Amino acid sequence: MIPLFTSEQVRAADNYAIKKLGIPSIVLMENASLSIFHSILEYVPDLNFNDTVGIIAGKGNNGGDGFALARQLFNAGIPVKVISMGKENQLKGDALTNYRILKKLIADSRISSLKTFTSLRDLNQFSSCLIIVDALLGTGAKGELKKPYAGIVEKLNKFDAIRVAVDIPTGLDIDTAFTKLCFDADLTVSLAELKRGLFYNSGYAYSGEVVQGSIGLGDEYFDSLNVNDYLIEPEDCENNLPVKEIDAHKYSGGKVLTIAGSGDLPGAAFFTANTVLASGGGASVLAFPNSMKQMAQQMLDGVTVISYEDNNSAIFKNQNIAELEEKIKWADVIALGPGLGREEDTRNAVIQLLKNYKNKKFVIDADAIYALRNKAYKKVDLTNKVLTPHHKEFSDLLGIELFDLKKNILEIGRKFTRETKAYLVLKGAPTIIFNPEGEAFINSSGNEGMAKFGTGDVLTGLIASMIAQSGEIENAVIASIYLHGLSADLLLDKLTEFGVSASGIMNNIPRAIKFLRKSVV
Repeated sequence: MIPLFTSEQVRAADNYAIKKLGIPSIVLMENASLSIFHSILEYVPDLNFNDTVGIIAGKGNNGGDGFALARQLFNAGIPVKVISMGKENQLKGDALTNYRILKKLIADSRISSLKTFTSLRDLNQFSSCLIIVDALLGTGAKGELKKPYAGIVEKLNKFDAIRVAVDIPTGLDIDTAFTKLCFDADLTVSLAELKRGLFYNSGYAYSGEVVQGSIGLGDEYFDSLNVNDYLIEPEDCENNLPVKEIDAHKYSGGKVLTIAGSGDLPGAAFFTANTVLASGGGASVLAFPNSMKQMAQQMLDGVTVISYEDNNSAIFKNQNIAELEEKIKWADVIALGPGLGREEDTRNAVIQLLKNYKNKKFVIDADAIYALRNKAYKKVDLTNKVLTPHHKEFSDLLGIELFDLKKNILEIGRKFTRETKAYLVLKGAPTIIFNPEGEAFINSSGNEGMAKFGTGDVLTGLIASMIAQSGEIENAVIASIYLHGLSADLLLDKLTEFGVSASGIMNNIPRAIKFLRKSVV
């Protein structure tokens, strides 16, 4: 688990290094430039004197990092073309010092240059660059980009080059991880520590590969800070996978009851119930409308089907709860909601079921989440419950606009779980898990090929299976989210994003587990 820090915490670290440790700020800038330099060489290991690196540098310390980086590259024999947003008399402090050093260093060079920005046409000199480095604006920049920065970023994004961002991509509000226009980086070197805004919302979309760049402060300061946000690593999944004992039997492997599916949406239930077994669960039972039982038996592999009376309506109602009482008590976990339907009778039955079995572990998805809208979720005890909405489902659940959710997604998710004591799996790119203490765990696996019908139903079955096998919720949820994404990533490598599907992800889970066991030491 990798801790993620706020921009405020990282800025405070700079002050600590300068004022408490006595490290001159220009030394921090030098260390930063070396880290960026080595990160670029690792990303482009064959970079040499035949290549050119373009750097656009702002007027502040982010620009200073850019000037210092240009010097590191030039001294390594790599040609640089640098554009400064400020004239020499507009710069100050460490940025000015590094500007002047660079200016003198490359004064006689015929292939490297340092020029001042005058118009967007100046950027044409980057057209032949292998790499373009964004050292424009740092973490202090807020709001939408204005002229000339908006035009600069738009033009830089059009070049066929490897794009590298210093600390953060220009245009990204690092505190909300939200933007309308942003430098589209292939590589971002996050200075001092990893900043949480690089890993979700627009940060996830525009930061590319994110690596940490040391400024020479060490880990002790950051180890002392209070952290609420973490990035999930492969080890966090592998270490929490259930262990099958040699004398295991089907009931010791976890018992899951899936209450899902309806006349309109029967397929979702099949994905959920089948995934329980595909991910190691010992016993998977599907409760299904009696009028559709024969269909279910034909679509399931190893799953037991029990039916409830529906009078040919294919709708789950209050009276069906009593019919299922024995199996509800038998199950370790209930997977509730995929394809269940949104009729008023069904919504009422969902709420009654949760009230009747408040001490039971539930994974609540899709139509069961819909049933909790209009503040109905406040009428039930969500302790030991896992809710798995996507962004629109969650904003509808809370009665807020989707845009407002995305602009403050971490704090809204935290507030919800602290108040309800639920676990929240907020599905998206990336998926974020919130525990009842308000900690957030951001997933690092998964890809765009997962944006298809059925993948969420597979996830519901996977989470229910892992909880049933381990008896524990938080670590099981973390392992499930990463494993779900990893299964899709392995398919992506083989089939491209077009070939990733819900059934493929489900059937590939055992391979993903095997991959983890071999790759995590």
